[in-house]
Amino acid sequence: MMPMTINSGRIEKTFAALKERGEKALIAFTTAGDPDMKTTVALVHTLEASGADIIELGIPFSDPMADGPTIQASSERALKNGVTIKDVFGAVAEIRKDSAIPIVLFGYYNPVFVFGVKRFAREAKRAGCDGVLIVDLPAEEAGDLKKELDARGLDLIFLLTPTSDASRIRLISGMASGFLYFISVTGVTGARAALSANIPAFVKKIKKASPLPVAVGFGISSPEQARAASHLSDGVIVGSALINKIAGKKRGKLLDDAGRFIASLKSGMTGR
Repeated sequence: MMPMTINSGRIEKTFAALKERGEKALIAFTTAGDPDMKTTVALVHTLEASGADIIELGIPFSDPMADGPTIQASSERALKNGVTIKDVFGAVAEIRKDSAIPIVLFGYYNPVFVFGVKRFAREAKRAGCDGVLIVDLPAEEAGDLKKELDARGLDLIFLLTPTSDASRIRLISGMASGFLYFISVTGVTGARAALSANIPAFVKKIKKASPLPVAVGFGISSPEQARAASHLSDGVIVGSALINKIAGKKRGKLLDDAGRFIASLKSGMTGR
């Protein structure tokens, strides 16, 4: 097992600063290029201004098997616009002109492999990315990507699920940096009416095995859920519910609705 990597980058510093203030991270996911790249850049700025602490920027993919209908549709819309990995890097570079918010690229391994692992890591660093999460890349096969990201001080973030046993948690926590993404339910992504009752026990088990922050995702859709999840973890991830708020809307309303929704989640988490 590889030793745990601590890159001491923006992600780690963000979690540390929030902890000092007694707050938890609000991590917002959006698909790059949905509805277009200029709006994606504006949306990230809006999310940050409204209370998001970290951004997950989805790389559009034609077969997003771990995602539910909402995120699948957003990926399809972006692909119809011809969005590529190069475009995603371009958006990050544009965001970096005005923002230092941590940005995690979220995607699947096939586009990364085709682009070239070393080239991907190099361009991610050049653009200003902070971390990478590859949904379908198991820890046992992540050595090449980890090597290239570590060389550039970028975090490699992994998923843990309710079915992850103690040995798997140890393996992943030994390779990960930045934070651990705990999928609170089995199945594909999507907003849900209620959180799993098993979250406290699983988060406790993960924290026993790793010093990394644990963020809970898959299903967060309301301020009440965000508050409950924040009490059990170091961060709350929202994706499908945010995309539902912006899908099919014109830019002005899209940004307004996204901003209000994120502000409501952050208010739920902080009580302010």
